[in-house]
Amino acid sequence: LSLAVLAASLFCFSNGANAQKTEKLFNGKDLSNWNFVVDKNSVPADQVYSVRDGKIFITGQPFGYMYTKEKYSDYKLHVEWRWPNGDSNANSGIFLHIADLKNPFPNGIECNLQAGRAGLFVLLGGSDLVEYQQRPGEERPFFPVVKNVNPSSEKPAGEWNEANIFVKDGVITVYINGVYQNTGTNKVKEGHIGLQSEGKEVEFRNVTLTKW
Repeated sequence: LSLAVLAASLFCFSNGANAQKTEKLFNGKDLSNWNFVVDKNSVPADQVYSVRDGKIFITGQPFGYMYTKEKYSDYKLHVEWRWPNGDSNANSGIFLHIADLKNPFPNGIECNLQAGRAGLFVLLGGSDLVEYQQRPGEERPFFPVVKNVNPSSEKPAGEWNEANIFVKDGVITVYINGVYQNTGTNKVKEGHIGLQSEGKEVEFRNVTLTKW
């Protein structure tokens, strides 16, 4: 089923996206297209989220996330990231279908970027995916996950990685560095997009969106 969804998604995108304009969610100069959440509002947002040398720089502390001012539904999202300190234990994430802007974790689906696990889904704030299977009698974890389909396809810490995420009718399909990693089916079909502050320094660049 996942392969069928994937094939259909890519076919639709290849036939429809070429006529659409790619939008730069990050303009390379400032963060004017974004709003910000900082855990407990403990420090000003600009101490956590900034632009350095044409790239988004996130300190990782305090926790939180930056999110697009607009909501999006059907699209291809391209994001490049790296751990500037070469930290192999670093963590961050790309948030999709943010429905409720909670602090410090929203209601939304996280495409995890944690080193060694990029492409894993984390269900934040009560969000859900059809692919998440909870065992009978098991208490729902605070952070339910849908594991990757394939082994890690990340580059060594310090090098740039790329995520290509296809979203259609709530179905989320993730590629990390060109390798298929996951598919999730969400009842929520529209929401903000976010980039996470979660413990370690991280850089982002070439954050673009193509509607379809």
